[in-house]
Amino acid sequence: MRFALSTEQLDFAAELRKIFDAGQVPAAVRAWSSGDTAPGRAILRQVADMGVFGLIVDEEHGGADATAVDLVVALVELGRAAVPGPVIESAAVIPALLRQLPDAAERWLPTVASGELLGTIAFEHGGRTVALDADTADLVLVAGNAHVSTGRPARPDEAPTQAAAAERSGEHGARRFESAAVIASIDPARKLFAALRDEVLAEAAEDAVDFAFDLGVLACAAQLLGAGRAILDQTTAYAKQRKQFGRVIGEFQAVKQQLADVRIALDLAEPLLYRAALTLDSADRARDVSAALVACGDAAHRASRAGLQVHGAIGYTAECDLSLWLTRVAALRTAWGTAEFHRARIAAALRATAAS
Repeated sequence: MRFALSTEQLDFAAELRKIFDAGQVPAAVRAWSSGDTAPGRAILRQVADMGVFGLIVDEEHGGADATAVDLVVALVELGRAAVPGPVIESAAVIPALLRQLPDAAERWLPTVASGELLGTIAFEHGGRTVALDADTADLVLVAGNAHVSTGRPARPDEAPTQAAAAERSGEHGARRFESAAVIASIDPARKLFAALRDEVLAEAAEDAVDFAFDLGVLACAAQLLGAGRAILDQTTAYAKQRKQFGRVIGEFQAVKQQLADVRIALDLAEPLLYRAALTLDSADRARDVSAALVACGDAAHRASRAGLQVHGAIGYTAECDLSLWLTRVAALRTAWGTAEFHRARIAAALRATAAS
């Protein structure tokens, strides 16, 4: 498959990067972690003004009716900047789901596309229904195997096991949101909440739920690729200025080799990401999005390990911006299914192909 981004897509990515470079995103991420969402909301407003939340929304509901590749281009840049908030849910999953539910689409899709409404969604799995940033989202949805409902954050007394675990762990924010059941998260800017169903919106919606989930997997892979590239850029810049034994550490062969390995891993993951975007409407959708997430997750993890090793202990401190990306990668790698889950999906698809 031959593939290259168009000039328009490259320009779109460049414009988003300019916004994030000027938007003091690390400060907004730290503020979001402490409960002040205003700086993050301001950045998300700029993202909305660029049309990101309406990329895959049809023109009838105020969107751009763009392709999945356009969405991936945008989400790579959001991942590169570590933009806070439920951007995967608001830009990808919820628009994809609502497009399959006509009544709900008329009710919410125009405001989702414009960015006026920030949404999040929880998928029921293994007895846990977890929603990202449900305390700040304007719309919370809950999706089961075949149904879709509105939702709300559970109170601690409604989710005693999860809430108690958060309190015991001293999770950042567990005491602040006393009215909701907070679940421990490795990334303090990604606040997780137990969610409960409310109004039923649709039943027998299995295909719509499956498609929305797979688009979320693709969006997560895109953010991981962007985060991995950001870590590589920061680490390369640090290696060019940090001196040891009278030489910048970037001159040492061991450092060069680590960074080269990261670059190779990221470059090899990128084609899988764009292939998955191109095959969303095919029978290979689940296999391809899982392959993209595994590859991008492994590459971003390699970047994190190399970045931390090159920076040394300072890279792990909260004062160092690199730590924002390290925790984001660690959280995203399992946010939309573990590597084992996705490798199992790939293996099942390959076995099915061989059997046929």
